[in-house]
Formats: sequence, structure tokens, C-alpha cells
Amino acid sequence: MTAVLSLERGVAPKLASLIAGVAGGSLPVRLRAWDGSEAGPATGPTLVIRDRQALRRLLWSPNELGIAQAYIAGEIDVEGDLRDGLRQVWQHARSNSLAGFSLTWADRLRALRTVLSLGVLGSRPAAPEIEARIDGSLHSRERDRAAIAYHYDLSNRFYQLILDARMAYSCAYWTSDEPGYGLAEAQTDKLDLICQKLGLEPGMRLLDIGCGWGALALHAARNYGVRVTGVTLSAQQREFVLERVGDLPVEIRLQDYRDVTDGPYDAISTIEMGEHVGEDQYPVFAAQLHNLVRPGGKVLVQQMSRGANAPGGGAFIESYVAPDMHMRPLGRTIDLLAGSGLEVRGVQALREHYVRTVDAWHATLESRWSEAVALVGEPMARVWRLYLVGGALAFEEGRMGVDQILLQRNS
Repeated sequence: MTAVLSLERGVAPKLASLIAGVAGGSLPVRLRAWDGSEAGPATGPTLVIRDRQALRRLLWSPNELGIAQAYIAGEIDVEGDLRDGLRQVWQHARSNSLAGFSLTWADRLRALRTVLSLGVLGSRPAAPEIEARIDGSLHSRERDRAAIAYHYDLSNRFYQLILDARMAYSCAYWTSDEPGYGLAEAQTDKLDLICQKLGLEPGMRLLDIGCGWGALALHAARNYGVRVTGVTLSAQQREFVLERVGDLPVEIRLQDYRDVTDGPYDAISTIEMGEHVGEDQYPVFAAQLHNLVRPGGKVLVQQMSRGANAPGGGAFIESYVAPDMHMRPLGRTIDLLAGSGLEVRGVQALREHYVRTVDAWHATLESRWSEAVALVGEPMARVWRLYLVGGALAFEEGRMGVDQILLQRNS
């Protein structure tokens, strides 16, 4: 009985009481604190607070970034299904109208009393060392190169571990549920879908802006007989593609899209690169697409979107995954592209396809976890786990989307 009473008076019940008082309702997941005490529902995921420093982080950053930093640092963990845990937290926040809520003075006083009793007060904990630190003017050529390098130059071997053999790092197109049909086949179907929408034929010139590890460039040259120019800001990506080009008519440049001047091209593809362009630079990007494709030529933009109340990538994404990333509602992107003089010929939503794609990447990461940790270290591996799980949930719940936008230059 003494042990039971001790646990009931421990850290977890105190936190549960505080959360219920401030956020309303009971805990959406079970909570276990560093003293072994527990509170919350008996079934489902369990949030484990391994160190009181996690709470100190949340005092200084009571938001997505504070939670993410604590997870990356290993100060908190989740036992059970991480995605289910995040889903329950989001549902709790929505049902209790917690988005954008602010603490009253009574709430703040109550929180202060609780943290004092737990010995949590202290100076701001240092951010994990792997946090992106990008200097320079927003979306200058130098800063864009640094931002791209932070994410895409992480390690070719790491991306080879996560992705399919073609190294396609974008939403696949799932056309079958038959046994034996998986990520590799869905990526092939995506590449064919793009090539067919662009109307690629032998001898045509294709410009692939943000060519990644060359999945589309090599596929289009090999299977559609086109001459491809791919541009990227990632030195490691360029080196990887050059090793695979062989005698295919493919040129890969380490070049900013703003510096491409050798148009006109018969077709242009840009697959999930527009998110890195930035809000202010997007009209420049759209104008380049218009100017570099010949009259009658087609452009295909595959790009992610977010709601008007949540632009950018979010604090976690911008700090630990893709600095300076910017997403907007689909309609706004279409307006910007059409404003360049390109005609919108079709839009295809692929949101549900991204759930399956990210799930496949995540399953590979978990199955090869020790290899991932050996390549990039545990903090970065935990970044990727959180990134993939959170991304799949955002697409599942419709908080993010991804679309193929087909355009044509008519004059």
C-alpha cells in the first residue's frame, strides 16, 4: 500500500492534474515519469519522461519545438505506436479547442507551483547539436545551398537505406494492392505518370529542376528517349547521379534554378522542389518555368501544400529537417503559377498516396534502425523517426496535401 500511495503522489499524477486543469479533460495517452509513477489510460501508447530536463525544455518552449527537442535528446520516448500516440494528442487538442489557446494567470500560477515542487526550474537547455544553423539572407543563393546541403547531403548511404533502389524521394503513385506490389513499383508508376503527362517523346529536351538522386532523369532518358538536364544544389546528389548515368543523354549540374539560361526546353519537371523556393521567390520560380519551356511545351509541378493558418514546414521541420521550407494552400500555388503566363491543364491530388509512401520509408527505417544510427547517429535517426511518423499523420488527417499540377505555355 505504501508503494501504491507513493506512485499516486509521484510526478506523473501531478503532471496529469496540471494538464487536466490547464488543457481540459483527461490525459490522451498514458504518462510515466522518471520516478516510475504513472497516470492516464491503461491501454495505448505511453509517453515516458526520462529526465526532468524535458519539462524544463517545455517551460522555455511550450510548443512543438520543445517536445521535438526533448524527443531528439532522448529525454522523452514513446512506448507503443508513436503515430497512434500523436494522433490521440491531436484529437485531444482539437476536441478541447486547444489550438492557439493561451494560459490564464491562474493557469500560470498553478503551473509554477507544480514545476517548483518537481525541481524543474532552471536555465534554458541547449538545443541538440544537430539543429540547423543557416546564415545569410533568406533564399539568397548561398543560404539556399546551405539549407539544401543540411537535408540532402546528410548521407547518400542513409538515403539508400531508406528509399527504393532508384532513390526516388517524393510521393509514389500506388496503383495496385496485389502481393508483390510495393514502394519500388509505386515509384515506377509515379515516374511513368509524370513522363506521360509531359508527353515525352524521343529526342525531346527535358529540364528536371531539383533532380534529386536522378530517379526521374534516368528513367525518362532510358525509357522515353529524351535528353535530360537535371539541376540540383546538392553536391552529393550530383555525384550519385553521375555514377549512374553511363551513356545515357543526361547532364547533371550543380546549379541554382535561377541561373539556368539555356532554354527553351520541350518539357520541365520539378518534383517536390517548389517547397524550398520560399514565399517571396515563388513568382521568380514560376517565371523561370514559363521562360525556360518552349511555346506549346508542358511543365509538371509536384508539390506539397498546407493550410493558410500553417505555412512553412513548422518549427520542428525548419529546425531539424528542411530549413526555410515553405508550403501554402494549393489554390495559392496555382494562382502563382498561372500568374506567370502558364495555363493550368490539370491537377491531381496524391495525398493518400503519400501516407503509403511515408509508411514504407518508416517501416524500412525501423527494420534497419541500428544501421541508421551507425550512419547518422541516434539523435538524427530519432529526427527521422519523428519526421516520418508525423508526416504520415499530417497527410492522413488532411493537414498536408501533395498534388501534381500540369501546366502548358501557349505563347
